[in-house]
Amino acid sequence: MGTVHKPRCGSLAYKPRKRAKKQTPRQRSWPGSDEAKPLGFVGYKAGMTHIIAKDNRKNSPTSGLEIFVPVTVIDAPPMVIAGFRAYSNGYDGKKTSVDVWTKEPSKDLEKRTKLPKKRDHDKGIKALEKNLDGISDIRLLAHTQPRLTSLSKKVPDMMEIALGGEIQEKLEFAKEHLGKEIKAEEILQENSFADVTAVTKGKGFQGIIKRYGVRRQQRKASKGRRHMGSGGAWKPPYKLWTEPLPGQMGYHTRTELNKGIIRVGNDGKEVTPKGGFLKYGNVNGSYIIVKGSIPGPTKRLIRINNPRRPAGEINLEIKHINVESKQGV
Repeated sequence: MGTVHKPRCGSLAYKPRKRAKKQTPRQRSWPGSDEAKPLGFVGYKAGMTHIIAKDNRKNSPTSGLEIFVPVTVIDAPPMVIAGFRAYSNGYDGKKTSVDVWTKEPSKDLEKRTKLPKKRDHDKGIKALEKNLDGISDIRLLAHTQPRLTSLSKKVPDMMEIALGGEIQEKLEFAKEHLGKEIKAEEILQENSFADVTAVTKGKGFQGIIKRYGVRRQQRKASKGRRHMGSGGAWKPPYKLWTEPLPGQMGYHTRTELNKGIIRVGNDGKEVTPKGGFLKYGNVNGSYIIVKGSIPGPTKRLIRINNPRRPAGEINLEIKHINVESKQGV
């Protein structure tokens, strides 16, 4: 057998740098879990502030001291499980087998998608239980509730959320929570790691100086300064995808690994600064405090999932949350 040659099989990092198809980022893979519960949650980015926390990490240089930590606040109202979807293994991968919807969907959901007119809840569950051996996966069909936030939007965002556990446990969880709400505190734990996925801030069409950080030409360059000195080799006689080119910058789907979840709370007044967050407003209900920054501008949909590659430890005890005005002085 000849040697397998796959030069494009490796990671392309951040290429191609093209626009995201939609602001609800697609989750292509889910880490496994033995516990029968959703493997992710969704919220809306409210803004940033800072906290004073006691560092309880054993091997940290600041162990036992109070430190300054910049954090991001995510408005995370409860999500509604409108249905669940069963998958079976096909020739080209997983294919949809059965969709089961709740008997009484919310009015907001009807604005997002058209539900099938002939949907028999009981019949779908019986057919699923009968052919459970041929089912490879069960995922929740959940939607957000932007009405509970300070956003002006009323149309919810809908997405699939994977479940942990065995097939039978997934089915029981889906049946039990169908049509009900799930809260962030039921899924996420404080002082734990999570992967954050979002669509970054869009910057439009940009040149190679801003897009790739290419050095400008010298002052005496006759054909301009903000272009490439050498556009590539003579052969092949076309531009390669590895060479810097102008194009779309920003509005890309990006995932940041191992972001620390410092707190999952229920009272948004604890984190809302005086005058509200800039370009967002007040956080009314449940919230999530994430250490550091996360992709996307204010109001952007944020997906928080179980970590793919958990590493290290995080153990921060909040002593003070800064709620002073962000309007400036």
